[in-house]
Amino acid sequence: MEPASPAFELLPRDLAPYRAGNTGIPYVHRFESGRPGPHVLVNALTHGNEFCGMVAATHLLDTGVRPRIGTLTVSFANVAAYESFDASRPFDSRQLVHNLNRIWSSGWLEGGEASPELERARELRPAVAAADHILDLHSTSNDVPPFWVYPHFERNGRAALAIGLPRVHLVMPLGLGSGTPVIQHGRHGDAGHHGVALVAECGQHFKRASGETARRVTMRFLAHFGLVDAAAADSEGDSAAAAGDQAAGPGPAPPPRRYELLQTCMVRTTAFAFTRPLRGFETFAEGELIATDGDDEIRAPCDDCTVMMPTRAAIVGREGVYLTRPMAA
Repeated sequence: MEPASPAFELLPRDLAPYRAGNTGIPYVHRFESGRPGPHVLVNALTHGNEFCGMVAATHLLDTGVRPRIGTLTVSFANVAAYESFDASRPFDSRQLVHNLNRIWSSGWLEGGEASPELERARELRPAVAAADHILDLHSTSNDVPPFWVYPHFERNGRAALAIGLPRVHLVMPLGLGSGTPVIQHGRHGDAGHHGVALVAECGQHFKRASGETARRVTMRFLAHFGLVDAAAADSEGDSAAAAGDQAAGPGPAPPPRRYELLQTCMVRTTAFAFTRPLRGFETFAEGELIATDGDDEIRAPCDDCTVMMPTRAAIVGREGVYLTRPMAA
């Protein structure tokens, strides 16, 4: 039996007014400043039930945010999945067939298979490829602090630290291990590329705070690259609490916490089960049993093994849990 659904503080809104865009790609909007500068892509709804990105993207469009320099592109990705949302089964609208955040390799995009997600990825490919810097906005099934996710390139870590929130980082030295995400498409997966590409996991899918965090992170991301004034980002009302800082209050902000992804454990059987309830950020000693999957055992590969994004309901072929370890900040 699946866990009970959380309370809904954040729900979908009608995106029909944003469909036409101005790029020839549905739901993709581009604004050029006419001045030299980077091309930044803010991408929302890679997964259909991750509404925080919708909040940030509609904020940019509704309030008329325009770049001071360079180019700003705002996209709504998996709108078909988003429109399938059913409050009685709120996690089903993550995707229709394929995970849109695992199919950005040339093998998938140039292969012969078809699905709503593959068709949409092929449609979005020019917009993703054109961007110098990418912010891909996501949220989590479980209620955990927001965190960055990015390939272990110095440019990504430097930008995430400078932006300052979220204060938790999940660093991928070898990628996800379960497919190619948007932030590693094409040149963004190359060590020699100059562009920054980050996922911001902004909080639990249906909490109002996740939308507020996505909006604030987006404005700070744009300010970091000079597309908006730093004052404009600060005017969003940033606070440590809204960014998921568990130590919000007077005094200096706590230092960032960084975790290295060691292993992505896929669900292989319908018998997949954790040894105890997990929501994320629990730690295990080396060799300690974390989960079983049929006859297979998933054990901690090191001391202080920290689990991230444990599956809420195991589905064969999808990720079961990420195993990480703390890194020096």
